[in-house]
Amino acid sequence: MSKIKIIPFGGVRENGKNMYAVEVDDQIFILDTGLKYPENELMGIDVVIPDWEYLRERKDKIVGVFLTHGHADSIGALPYFLMDFNVPVFGSEMTIALAKLAVKKHKEVKKFNDFHVVDASTAIDFNDVTVSFFQTTHTIPETLGVVLETAEGNIVYTGDFKFDQTATKGYQTDLARLAEIGSQGVLALLSDSAGAGITGASSREKDIGEYIKETFKYQDGRIIVASVASNIMRVQQIIDAAVAVDRKIVLSGSDIEQIINTAMDLGKLKMPKDILISLKEADKLDPQQVVILETGKMGEPIKSLQQIASGDNPKIKLSDQDLVFVTTTPSYAQETEVQKTKDIIYRTGAEVKFISDDLNPSGHANQNDQQLMLNFMKPKNFIPIQGEYRLLDRHAELAEEVGIAPDRIFLTNKGDVLTYDQGEFHVGEHLDVGNTMIDGTGIGDIGNIVLRDRRVLSEDGIFVVVATIDRKKKKIVARPQITSRGFVFVKTNHQLMKQSADLVERVVQDNLDQKEFDWGHLKQDVREKLNRFLFDQTKRHPVILPVIMEIN
Repeated sequence: MSKIKIIPFGGVRENGKNMYAVEVDDQIFILDTGLKYPENELMGIDVVIPDWEYLRERKDKIVGVFLTHGHADSIGALPYFLMDFNVPVFGSEMTIALAKLAVKKHKEVKKFNDFHVVDASTAIDFNDVTVSFFQTTHTIPETLGVVLETAEGNIVYTGDFKFDQTATKGYQTDLARLAEIGSQGVLALLSDSAGAGITGASSREKDIGEYIKETFKYQDGRIIVASVASNIMRVQQIIDAAVAVDRKIVLSGSDIEQIINTAMDLGKLKMPKDILISLKEADKLDPQQVVILETGKMGEPIKSLQQIASGDNPKIKLSDQDLVFVTTTPSYAQETEVQKTKDIIYRTGAEVKFISDDLNPSGHANQNDQQLMLNFMKPKNFIPIQGEYRLLDRHAELAEEVGIAPDRIFLTNKGDVLTYDQGEFHVGEHLDVGNTMIDGTGIGDIGNIVLRDRRVLSEDGIFVVVATIDRKKKKIVARPQITSRGFVFVKTNHQLMKQSADLVERVVQDNLDQKEFDWGHLKQDVREKLNRFLFDQTKRHPVILPVIMEIN
């Protein structure tokens, strides 16, 4: 009997950051390596990726990374993963092309080239495990689910999926293949829960395309369209709508040009040769002839829209004739930013329209789709993944409705080790799996203490005290100088500054008078007593930075 472990490193009880390890005997299969965008309290953090410390000790067991599609929640952490693990990467042609773009941006791994293109007909033999794939419908072409065929049965990972009977070639779900996989016997199903809160029918992509065309048709001014760069289906619909109403398109965003060129080279995106123009050319045209496609960093367009609305983008300025048309469903982590951005746009006089206000454009399965997938697979064991806890829990309820026993459904957390033993899965040990935060070029060097300091700085500011001493003569050479930023306005708080300087002077002198002088103790003493005094006076806790200098 094979020893099987399933370990989520991300993607459960959160949105994005999908990464799951399936351990079969002495082989580890990595399913996706995604990132997520930070919540508001993660100040200064660019993105968050999984913590894979457990895998470092077992790197020789990893046989490869199997990617389901090319969005950031699936491939965003791949460059960082490859810095630690030199293993082959498998995915569809489009997914691999986007993965290569992501990897080339990082000098540490830009020469990595162990990529392998697979499709729904591919089967790869890894000793006792065969890996195969199946086509699903999502907002990017050639999205695949992954099947690990083991001696105990199939372990199936759906990746992102939905069912859309109007999906075009490259986006269609192979229903016959799903039925075939289910008939072989599914030991465990890891299925997308992101749409478990969607009770009604998801909008068909055909209807979404028509909606975008109608919006373009009845707009007289310029249209600034916000979309995720790697949402190829949506980009194609925007291009088709622009062609239909005879508008030209300006590409604005760090990712969009490369992604569009890649998609066109692979034949996944079609557009007339003369439809793309520069911003300079757009300025010479009538506003009703122009569409600006805005995508932003890593394809998340909301912050880029905010920059435009705030006037921080030197090339694009909004006017009261413009329509800002958001054709994507922003991640939950961006909800506060979305409302803030909407407010700023309205202040410019421009009109704002969210496609999600009128349609349900989600690329994820709704409740009916999820139950249909469960009925196709008929799994012995079910692990809801990809979503906050409320969504995983709702998906579990949907599974019970189609006949899956509650004791066969596992609501996991990051680091839970789901172990197969004597014909049953159970949650065994738990790994300490946290988040790795990326800030600029720093990988994982931002911890809770740094984030706490950033939060305090943002709320209560900083209080810097500089004192100069002569340790040999045991006296203070110069009265302490105090600088405050973001705490109180110094000019109107002279008395507080004077009292603080007096306090510091006393504390420093007390330390100098002691027989055994200790620099660390002196700074800590200043920090503690000053912190207590300032809180008594202001009810605030600024970051206190004592600087003690010594003269010979």
